[in-house]
This record gives sequence, C-alpha cells and structure tokens, in this order.
Amino acid sequence: MRAAVMGLLAAAAVSASPAMARSPNELFEPAAVVPLASEEPAPKIVVDAPLPGPLAQGLVVIRYRVENLRIVPVFGPNALDVSPRIGHLHVTLDDLPWHWVDASGEPLVIQYLPSGPHKLLIELANANHKVLDRRVITFVIPSK
Repeated sequence: MRAAVMGLLAAAAVSASPAMARSPNELFEPAAVVPLASEEPAPKIVVDAPLPGPLAQGLVVIRYRVENLRIVPVFGPNALDVSPRIGHLHVTLDDLPWHWVDASGEPLVIQYLPSGPHKLLIELANANHKVLDRRVITFVIPSK
C-alpha cells in the first residue's frame, strides 16, 4: 500500500503543472503590514491583593492583569518589534538580591513562606528584560 501511495505521489510530481512546481514563497505574497498610526499606549500591570482564603492557610495567590502587553514565554531582542508587545514578569520576594521570571500569564502562587510580613515586587518586563511597570504589594502570613 505504501509503495502504491509513493508511486502516485511521484507520478503527480512529474506531471504537475509549472504553477504547482513553485515554492510556497513564489505562490503567495506576504501579508501587508499595517504600521501603527500612533505610538502604542504604555504597558501597565494591575495587581490584586493576595486572595484572603488561601492566605489564611499560608498560601499566597496573587491575581494580576496586564494592559497593552501579552505575557508569553518569548525572550530576546528580536521579540521587541512584535505587535502587540510581548513580555513577562520579574518577581522579587522580600528585597532578596535575586528574582524569578514568570511568563505563564497565570496567577502567582507562593507557598511555604514563614509567618510574618512579606513584600513582593512584581515588575512587568519586555522580551529583553527591560522593566516597563512595577507594583509592590505587602501581606502577612498568619502564625499557625
């Protein structure tokens, strides 16, 4: 059966018209690119307070939304020219000297923090890690 299918494909290729022998790039013109009429509005992040139910149990769940930017796991200088803009989050807990990157677009979930006050810096960054907007939230993990 496979040999018969391969034979049919070979026969079709030999008898194909000249238009069929062209590469896809020769058959289709690229879509026209419409330049933006004006500058895109600045990206913005809106961060909610941690959800109170899970926080009472020691689990930090933080919902957020982003305006004028899409959160996707794409990085590097070539991604800076994409429209609509793309980016990710940098998340820093308690002023530590390091952060983690989140490109999921899902709520932030942090667990196993010690009891007491905490501070979370959430930065909206472009695909090349330039910070575009930031929010700081504070919360308290209750004692058990």
